[in-house]
Amino acid sequence: MAGFRPKIRVALLIILVIGICFVALYGVLKPISNGCTMTYMYPTYIPISSSSESIASVKYGLYLYHEGWKKIDFKEHLKKLSGVPVLFIPGNGGSYKQVRSLAGESDRAYQSGPLEHSFYQEAFLSSEEGGAHLNFSEFHLPNQYISRLDWFAVDLEGEHSAMDGGILEEHAEYIVYCIHKILDQYKVSYDARTRGAASSGSLPKSVILVGHSMGGFVARAAVIHPRLRKSAVETILTLSTPHQSPPLALQPSLGYYFQRVNQEWREGYKVQPSNTGRYVSDPVLSRVVVVSISGAYNDYQVRSKLTSLDNIVPPTHGFMVSSTSMRNVWLSMEHQAILWCNQFVIQVSHTLLSLIDSKTGHPFPDTQKRLAIFSRMLRSGISHNFNRMMQLPSKDSISTPVHSTKESTGSQVHGSAPCPPNIPWSDDSLERDLYIQTNVVTVLAMDGRRRWLDIQKLGSNGRSHFVFVTNLEPCSGIRLHLWPEKDKSTSTLPLSGRVSEVTTKMMRIPSGPAPRQMEPGSQTEQPPPSSVFWLGPEDMRGFRFLTISVAPRPTISGRPPPAASMAVGQFFNPEEGKLEISPWLMLQSTYSQKEMMLEEAHPLAVQLSFLTSLGLLPITLYLKTASCGIDNSGLPEEEAGDLESSRLCKLRCFPPVALVYDEKCGLHIYPNLNAETILVDSSPVHWGSTRHSQRTIVLLLVDPHCSYKSSIALSVCAAASRFILLYNPQIVGFSIAIIFFALMRQACAWDFDLRIPSMLAAVESNLTVLSHLFFLAILPIFFSLFLSLVMSQPIPPFASFITISLICYVFANGLIAILILVSHLLFFVAAVSHIFIKTRWQMWERTGYFIFLQRFTNLSSTISSFKLVRILRANPVLVTTLAAIILACLVHPALGLILLLFSHAFSCHTALCSFLTASCRNHVQNQSYDCKSEDYNGPEQAKFKFDASFNRTFDDCSNSPDSSKSFEDTQLDLFHHRHGLLILHFLATTMFASSLAAWLQRLRMGESFPCLLDSVLCIGIILHGIANSKPEFNSFFLSLTGIPIRKVKLHFIYLVAGYWSYFSGLTLAPYRAIYAMAAVGAISFALQTFQRSYRDKKDIAYVGRKHSHRH
Repeated sequence: MAGFRPKIRVALLIILVIGICFVALYGVLKPISNGCTMTYMYPTYIPISSSSESIASVKYGLYLYHEGWKKIDFKEHLKKLSGVPVLFIPGNGGSYKQVRSLAGESDRAYQSGPLEHSFYQEAFLSSEEGGAHLNFSEFHLPNQYISRLDWFAVDLEGEHSAMDGGILEEHAEYIVYCIHKILDQYKVSYDARTRGAASSGSLPKSVILVGHSMGGFVARAAVIHPRLRKSAVETILTLSTPHQSPPLALQPSLGYYFQRVNQEWREGYKVQPSNTGRYVSDPVLSRVVVVSISGAYNDYQVRSKLTSLDNIVPPTHGFMVSSTSMRNVWLSMEHQAILWCNQFVIQVSHTLLSLIDSKTGHPFPDTQKRLAIFSRMLRSGISHNFNRMMQLPSKDSISTPVHSTKESTGSQVHGSAPCPPNIPWSDDSLERDLYIQTNVVTVLAMDGRRRWLDIQKLGSNGRSHFVFVTNLEPCSGIRLHLWPEKDKSTSTLPLSGRVSEVTTKMMRIPSGPAPRQMEPGSQTEQPPPSSVFWLGPEDMRGFRFLTISVAPRPTISGRPPPAASMAVGQFFNPEEGKLEISPWLMLQSTYSQKEMMLEEAHPLAVQLSFLTSLGLLPITLYLKTASCGIDNSGLPEEEAGDLESSRLCKLRCFPPVALVYDEKCGLHIYPNLNAETILVDSSPVHWGSTRHSQRTIVLLLVDPHCSYKSSIALSVCAAASRFILLYNPQIVGFSIAIIFFALMRQACAWDFDLRIPSMLAAVESNLTVLSHLFFLAILPIFFSLFLSLVMSQPIPPFASFITISLICYVFANGLIAILILVSHLLFFVAAVSHIFIKTRWQMWERTGYFIFLQRFTNLSSTISSFKLVRILRANPVLVTTLAAIILACLVHPALGLILLLFSHAFSCHTALCSFLTASCRNHVQNQSYDCKSEDYNGPEQAKFKFDASFNRTFDDCSNSPDSSKSFEDTQLDLFHHRHGLLILHFLATTMFASSLAAWLQRLRMGESFPCLLDSVLCIGIILHGIANSKPEFNSFFLSLTGIPIRKVKLHFIYLVAGYWSYFSGLTLAPYRAIYAMAAVGAISFALQTFQRSYRDKKDIAYVGRKHSHRH
C-alpha cells in the first residue's frame, strides 16, 4: 500500500494537469470580441533602391508608402519628399505591408485636420516625469497640421526575430542602414527639386521609429548601434513590444542580447563624467523619448509586464500606457489587431502629427514637450481625487494643468482651466434656479436650469466627497462652479475672483451605445454616462455652494425633445461603499456564486477591493437591477417585479459602469455592465513584484435611485489560461530543476549501492512533503525572499508568492511525469516490436525461404568488414561526440543536441531490449518452479507487464534480492540512467527548437555561423551526455599532488544545478538553466579526464562497482 499511494498521487496530478491544459487551451483559442473597427486604405509601396552591397541590404528591402488608388510615377514621387520621415519596423514574422493602416489613416488625418477639441480632463506629466518644469498656459496642441508624415517600412522577409538573437542583431544593423538611407534620400529629393540649393535647416535630421512587437525592440537596439549617426533618432513609439525580456525566454543568446541592450540603455541615460568625476557631456540618450503601448489582456503573446519600460527608460523620457486606458480607445486588442484597429490607429496618427512644430515643420526638439504631447494624446485624464478614491499609489498619479485663483480673503484655491469664451453660453438663458435639498441630484433632460447644492448642509455627516456622472458635453452642455457664497449670476463676478469653474475636471469615460427612441417624442431608456466628475474635501474647502448649470435645448417641431440626456450626482461617504473580497471567497465562487445586494440610496460609487489580482483569478461580475422605487410611483403593486417594471427601471436608472485599476496596466473601463468577465493584464506575485501588484480595485458607478442584485463567480477558463500565460517561464525553469533533482536521486542510489530508481519514481519523491518538497521547493523560495531583503528589492506578498510558486512547482512535476510516461510507453513498444521482429527474422533465416534476406545479411557483413566502418563501430562515443560538436558549432546547436538525443535513445532502446530478452529467458527457464503456482502444467507463454517505472516489468520469483546484480538488473539501471539524461537533454533541445525553425526559414537566403554563446553551451551539454553515459560515472576518484584521494560525487553537482534552475524559473529567465546544464557537462568531462590521467599514472586506484551477472 505504501508503494501504491505515490502512484495514485502522481496519477491524480497528471489528470489535473491535463485538465488545466485543456481548459487553458480552450480559453486561449476561443474567439473574442475586441470592439475594433476595421481600417481601409488604398496602398502603394514604392521600393527604395539600395546603394550598399552588404548581405543585409541584399536580403531585406525598404519601401515608401503612398496612399491613393491612382497610378503614380515612383521617381517623381520620390522627388516630392518633404514631410516628416517615419520608419515602420514589423515584428516577428511580420510584413512591411502592415504599415498600411497607420500610414493610410495618417494621410487622412493630415487632410482632415486635428481631432475636435474637447474640454474633458486632459492628462499631463507628473512631477516625477518632469511636468513641474513645464508651463501649462503656453502649451497648446496645433489647430492644423502643416507637415504630413512620410511612412517608410522595412521588408525583413517575414523572419522570426523573436526566436533567435542573431536575427535581431542583423535586423538592428539593417535598420541603422535604413535610417541613414532615408535621411540621405531627403537630401537627394531636395537637391532634385531645388537643383542643389539645399538648405541644411529645411531637411529632417531625425527619423521617428514605430515598431510593432519585436520591431520595437529592434528600434531600441538600432538607437544604441555604434554606427548610427548622432541625433538620427529622437522619438520611438512601440506597439505591443516586449522590452523587459523575450516572450519566449528560452534561447541563451536571445536572453543575453536583451540584457545587453537594456543595460546599454540604462547607461545611455546617465551623465558622462570624466575620470576625475567632472561633468563631460549630457547622456547619450538624453534626447530620445520612448513610449510603449500594450494591447492589454487580449494580447496573449506579449503581456503588459513585458512592455513596461521600468528600469530601462527613466520616467522623464518615456512611459508605458495600456490601450484600455488610452484616450478615445479604451479597448483591449490582440497582438495583430493593434495594427488595424481603427480607434487605435486614428489616435496614434493624430498623436504623431501633433509632435510636429508648426514653426519649423519638424518634431519638437524639446524632450519634455514631446513627452507631454504623448501623455496628453494617449493617456486618459485622471484627476488626483480619482487617484485617491481608487487607492492608487502616488507615483501613478497623472498631473493635470492647474490654474490658481484667489478668494476675496486672499487665500489660494485651485481650479481647472475655465471654459473658453468662444463657446456659446448665456446665464440669462437659464430659466430658473433649483435648490437641491437631498444629497442626490438628478438631471433627466437639458432643461436650461441651474441647480444649487449647499456643500455644508449636504456634505455633512461624513459625506465629504461629491461624485457626478453625465452624458452631457462639458462647457457646451453643462457647467459646474464652486461659490464661496450664494449669487444668481456668474457674469457679474470676475472668474478670477470669487467663483471657481471646475467644468473641465470632468473625466471622460467610454459610453456604450445610446438607446433608440421607439417613437417620436417618446421617452427612451437612460443613456449611458460618458464622463465622471469627482470632488474631494480639499477641492471644496473655502466654498459654500456647488452649482450645476444645464444648457437649454430648443424644441423640435413644437414638441419637447426626448429625454436622451442624463446626469446624477451625490454627496457620499467613500467608506460606506467599500467592500474587500478575499482570495478564499473568490475561490469559493467557483462552485457557488457570491451574491451582494445594493439597496436603494446606496453610494453612487461602490468600491470592490479584490485582495488577489484579477489578472490571476478573473471573475465574472453580474449586476442586475432589482428595483427602482416603482412601488412608490403610483403603479399597482402587482406590477412590481414584472417585465413592465424592469422596462421602467431602464427608463429610470442609468447603465452601470465598472472602472478597474491595476498597478501595472492602468485603467480598464467596462461600460453598460450587465454580466462581464472582469480581467486585467497584471503579473502578480512574481519575484520582484510589489505588494500593490496583487490588489485590483473595481469602482462601480451605479444609480443610487435603484437597488441592484450583484454576484461574482470565478471564471475557471480565464483563470487557467491566465495561469499558463503568466507563469509558463517559471514552469519551464522548475521543470528543468525537477529533472536535476531526479538525476540527483539516481546518483545517490548508485553511490549507496542501491537499484537506480526510474525517473518516474524519482519525480514521485519530489512530492513527498517532509523528505523532499521542503528542501527542494520551499527552501529556495525563502532564500529568494532573503535575497530581496538583503538587496533592497521589492518584496512580493509573502503568502501569495509561496503559494503560486508551489503550485507552479507541482504543475511542473505533473508535466514531467507526463513526458516520462509517454517516453516509457514509446520505448516499451519499440523494444517489444524489436524483439518480435528479431525473433521472426531468425525463424525466416532458418527456413531458407527468404534467400534475399541471406544476401542482404552477407552484404551487411561485407560493409562491416571495411576498415573505416570497423573504426567507427569501435569508437561510437567518439564519433557521436565529434559529429554533435561539429553540427553545434558550424550548422546549428539544436542539430548537435538532436544527434545526442538519438545516441541516448539508441542506448535506452538497446538496454531495454537486453533487459526484456534476459527477463523472458529467465522466466521461461524458471517456470517449472514458479512461486506463484504450486502446480506446473507445462510451459506457458511469457507475459509482458508494462509498468511505467520498469521496476518490475516481469514476474520475478525472487522475494529477497541478492546483493549482487543480475544482468537484467544492470541493463535496467543503464536504461534508467540514460533515460534521465534523455529527458534533460530533450528539454534543452526543445528550448532551441524555435531558433531551429527560424534557421530553417533562412536557409534559402544563406546562413552564417551560429551564435558563439549557444554553440559553447551546447558543447557543454553534449559533453554531459557523453561523459555520463554510464551509471558508474556518477562518482569520480581524484588525487592532486599532495592531496589524498577524494571521491567526487555528482549528486551534489546535480543539486546545485537544480537550485540554479529553480532560481532561473523564479526570475522568469528559464534560458539560464542552460548554463547549469553546460556547467554540469564541463565539470563531468573535466573530472573524467582527470580521473583517466591519474589512473594512468597510478596515483589512484580506480575503484569501480563490481557486478556478478546471473545469466
